[in-house]
Amino acid sequence: MKLKKEFVTQNMLDEQVMFATGDSKFNGVVRSNKTAAFIVDCLKTETTKEAIIDAMNKKYNAGIEEITEDVEKVLDTMRRIGALDE
Repeated sequence: MKLKKEFVTQNMLDEQVMFATGDSKFNGVVRSNKTAAFIVDCLKTETTKEAIIDAMNKKYNAGIEEITEDVEKVLDTMRRIGALDE
């Protein structure tokens, strides 16, 4: 899976914002905290849910259940707005 090329991110102060360009049906802005931004950044190249969980597990001192829940929540949001190529 990968973030669709129509979705662009920009870091502003302490958050990441993402918006769609081109022909996307999504016309809003997604604001991400550092954890969600890390997940979105992982999606800028072809990856899997398991690879994102593994990368987060190496970076953050959190339980695997919490990490998995966070990743699934962000992926669900990305799917809902049509931001993922799967």
